Amino acid sequence: MSDAEAETAAEAEAQAPAFQPGPAEADIFREFLVALMVHNEAVAARLGLQSADIAAAILLESRGPMPVGAIAEELGLPSASATRVIDRLQKAGYVRRVRSDQDRRAVYVELLPDGMTDYHAAAEISQRHLAEVAAHYSLDQVMVMLDMYRRTTEAYRSATAEVRNGGTAGP
Repeated sequence: MSDAEAETAAEAEAQAPAFQPGPAEADIFREFLVALMVHNEAVAARLGLQSADIAAAILLESRGPMPVGAIAEELGLPSASATRVIDRLQKAGYVRRVRSDQDRRAVYVELLPDGMTDYHAAAEISQRHLAEVAAHYSLDQVMVMLDMYRRTTEAYRSATAEVRNGGTAGP
């Protein structure tokens, strides 16, 4: 796509009315969320863990070592609950606690080298099903969907923070 074509497409997109989901589209999205939550629970149960444990492990895999407090904050857990999450993950062989080289009082949690092996094995089933879905879309369409996932993630993080801080719905 040339720069002129990209500019024309961007202008057309800016002029297009924003998509407003109706009840049917909202139901599809809610069903997606429920299916995702139920699947995560099933994977966690298969591994003898809880969904919060899996969420913490995924955070560590994507972001690298984190302090327990940051994991607690990200997952919206009290510090005692986050400590129990880390205890379960450590007992199951996913993570270890390490002291910071800069501040020996600071404790970080990091994945063990093969810490996610069991998770990835359990997730192979979902990866197979998702590959079948992806086969129906072009690379450009997949890239748009990934952008939507990124933006949706940020929207949910913002909404979660607002809810936790006592925000209210409506104008």
